[in-house]
Amino acid sequence: MRSAAVIGTGLIGTSVALALSRRGVSVHLSDADPASARTASAMGAGSLDLPEEPVDLAVFAVPPARISAEVARWQRSGLAHAYTDVGSVKARPVEELAAFGGDPTSYVGGHPLAGGERSGPLAARADLFHGRYWVLTPSDRTEQSAFNHTLELVSLCGAVPVLMDTTEHDRAVALTSHAPHLVSALMASRLAQAKDASVRISGQGLRDMTRIAAGDPGLWSDILEANAAAVAEVLQAFAGELAFAVSALRTLGGSDEAARKQGRRDLEELLRRGNAGRERLPQKEGRPLFELAVVSVEVSDQPGVLAQLLADAGAADVNIEDVRIEHVPDPPRGLVELMVERSAAASLCASLRNVGWRVQA
Repeated sequence: MRSAAVIGTGLIGTSVALALSRRGVSVHLSDADPASARTASAMGAGSLDLPEEPVDLAVFAVPPARISAEVARWQRSGLAHAYTDVGSVKARPVEELAAFGGDPTSYVGGHPLAGGERSGPLAARADLFHGRYWVLTPSDRTEQSAFNHTLELVSLCGAVPVLMDTTEHDRAVALTSHAPHLVSALMASRLAQAKDASVRISGQGLRDMTRIAAGDPGLWSDILEANAAAVAEVLQAFAGELAFAVSALRTLGGSDEAARKQGRRDLEELLRRGNAGRERLPQKEGRPLFELAVVSVEVSDQPGVLAQLLADAGAADVNIEDVRIEHVPDPPRGLVELMVERSAAASLCASLRNVGWRVQA
């Protein structure tokens, strides 16, 4: 790929442009907000000039509701030989493209499974997609040349291509992304009117669960609308299990001993299913949790402590697959969870204890 255009210079669009620019691709930037495009250009993501001839590929990093109209508009202008997007909903854009006068033969739907808590071009990184899955949803009308350009895009960004049907993709992200965001928002909304004392004693678990609720409401409303039916299906099943949990909890407060025992069994079964589902979640390089072990280390709340811990773990010749940190306010300290190969957990524990770290069993 010699040239590309990126329409939309937020976190994802600018990250795509940075990745391509660093691989020697000539990138042209455009955004409805000129300030955003200027910022991305100043970061080295590309040029603000329109290309003098069609680029190899145009990448659309705009909200799902705008993808079809934007692709069709730029197709009519002859911007590129092939077109793709990075939206999290795939069925709606391809269904609506023809209605806007677009050409489905040169378009391939795309969705890189990467992001960040911050938005905008300043949060962008050239390595954002490295090692991440990037879903492509070519249709039966997609030309091979267009598909080849999108595959090259994925490769240049360091991602791993995954081919899916549009409907299959939208059902998958409804379960793994869209419905969880709404559940997180609903849980976080309970805090809005809570007493200050209740919020003050909240722990890391609540912060973990509600972290994604900080997303932009406008953007997420657009995403949920574009995938409404699939998200509703997931939430309907969730509501049924939630009602089951409520019923079980109610019995625990009753006087019927047999009912209380059954309620406890029902809750334990729900929690076991939660354990089983959690273990299936992939971690680094798509590996499931059950292949990894957690080594928990208590650390003081001082500068440089985390860096020293990681250095000592490296000296033990153990590869750290992931790191999680929980802060404890009184006294100020932290609990660092190091995720490692199960076979390496015991030796890491011993090595860290030998150099003075407090490792929890």
